Amino acid sequence: MQLFRVWAPKAEQVEVKIGEKLWPLKQAEGGWWEAEVAEAGPGTDYGYVLNGDGMVLPDPRSAWQPHGVHGMSRVLDHAAFEWTDAKWHAPELKDALIYELHVGTFTKEGTFAAAEERLEYLKTLGVTHVELMPVAAFPGKQGWGYDGVDMFAPQESYGGADSGPAGLKHFVNAAHAHGLAVLLDVVYNHLGPSGNYLSRFGPYFTASHHTPWGDAVNFEEAGSDEVRRFFIDNAKMWLRDYHFDGLRLDAVHAYMDRSAVHFMEQLTAEVGELERETGRSYVLIAESDLNDPRVVMERERGGYGMDAQWSDDFHHALVALLTGERGGYYADFGRMADVAKALRKAFVYDGKYSGYRDRVHGRQVEGLPLWRFLGFAQNHDQVGNRATGDRLHMQTTMGRVKIAAALVLTAPFVPLIFQGEEWAASSPFLYFTDHEEALGRLVSEGRKKEFAAFGWKPEEIPDPQAESTFLQSQLKWDEIAEPEHSGVLGWYRELIALRRAESDFVNGTIEVEFDEAARWLMLRRGRFVIAVNAGPDTVKLAAPKGAEVVLRSTEEIALEGDGLVLIPDSVAVVRSQRVSKLAGRRRSD
Repeated sequence: MQLFRVWAPKAEQVEVKIGEKLWPLKQAEGGWWEAEVAEAGPGTDYGYVLNGDGMVLPDPRSAWQPHGVHGMSRVLDHAAFEWTDAKWHAPELKDALIYELHVGTFTKEGTFAAAEERLEYLKTLGVTHVELMPVAAFPGKQGWGYDGVDMFAPQESYGGADSGPAGLKHFVNAAHAHGLAVLLDVVYNHLGPSGNYLSRFGPYFTASHHTPWGDAVNFEEAGSDEVRRFFIDNAKMWLRDYHFDGLRLDAVHAYMDRSAVHFMEQLTAEVGELERETGRSYVLIAESDLNDPRVVMERERGGYGMDAQWSDDFHHALVALLTGERGGYYADFGRMADVAKALRKAFVYDGKYSGYRDRVHGRQVEGLPLWRFLGFAQNHDQVGNRATGDRLHMQTTMGRVKIAAALVLTAPFVPLIFQGEEWAASSPFLYFTDHEEALGRLVSEGRKKEFAAFGWKPEEIPDPQAESTFLQSQLKWDEIAEPEHSGVLGWYRELIALRRAESDFVNGTIEVEFDEAARWLMLRRGRFVIAVNAGPDTVKLAAPKGAEVVLRSTEEIALEGDGLVLIPDSVAVVRSQRVSKLAGRRRSD
């Protein structure tokens, strides 16, 4: 006996198709339709037919799409999986080191099972939280996942020999056995164009607001109660039924919601209720370019209650300084003062004029610990949205790559690293898709036009639809042993081990001194000073009394008397016996 239930408020007739037979559903309250079918149960394939039009549609809440996003749904029994993580509790977010990965390119096989084989590597690297890019079912066999359309069903191709749902549960269970928490990237601001049948069922979208992906999700207009319920139930499903330890919410600035209780506030409140039900703690991390601290402020203080958010200003400031790039949003950055302010205040644009936006942007962060923000030098967006998917080490010197790593891993933020970053992987991370021919052609042409505006020739832009574009993006794990990669990996390992061993990097003081003209910066974290020289000349900086160099990016860094000598493009971590004030020049920021 299986209960079939679907929200279709404007339908006059709803049937569920199983095999060659149609079963009528009865209308219930609130626009819902339902029926119990004795012949159905776990493993049954089914689809819905609206108003007798003969078109069989996947269940909007399908838990399993074994035949792709246009195919029949399959009944899944979540209780059938045998979990072994009953005693598992995730590390606290403030102590976290997050590793972002894309299942399809993390390994050659591109499956949950193959990624599981690398968990021991991540554990020994010092990772505490693994963040999966979206796994909700999307068109084709390969893609980033941000065009997912079956929000409750894991991508079937990631399952390999297992089904998608079973493979994903096995991965999370194994991660917990390795002592690793798992986060999932979820997309609630839009759905992909192919396989998106939600509008046939109800008012999931509104033409009143437009996003880069089309009509906005209906969070505030007629019928929005059930739309909000859809996405909140989805979030709770990943946490409850797949045992994820938290979610990363994609582009929350694209949530168009003027309700008295914002969607994010409702979500954090209901996840709090789920915590009390399950006895586990969950984290919610937002991606936002609003520079609005209300995203992570407590609901009691008028905020939305997210646990943390990505710190784009820190990334932009760091990358603009180290690469010299000034296109797009990087036009607002490039000074050492920007890096210094981001390290101290999280937001560089906190109520000041942004030339890129041609308006005042942001609001000051007050009364929040800086571990409520995630800091990074690379992520899927900042690499993959470049024309050729080039990583940071492909844009600048290896010395500057080591500077970036040192500042990310000693900053007051929760550090995030992107797959392969830690060994300067030779694989780019390109934009790739697997759409049907007509849509795929539009995507390919659009990509070429987008970058033609920046001076790129069409033949220089990798075709998102070409399998070679996807294959180029897969990590090459055997290159870790090569000297040019093992050296970078060793640097990351040392920095991570130091951060994990010393509480000063979470709780220590945050003091920054810099010289804009000479391009040096000193960041104090408790007893530690991170000294950076991004300038063209060797500099000698005042060293704390009784200091010792615990990490250096090159052997040419040395302590001479009371000074630390740094050659260009180098960084050192210095430890003193006690906390003391930085002594040197500081330019205004």
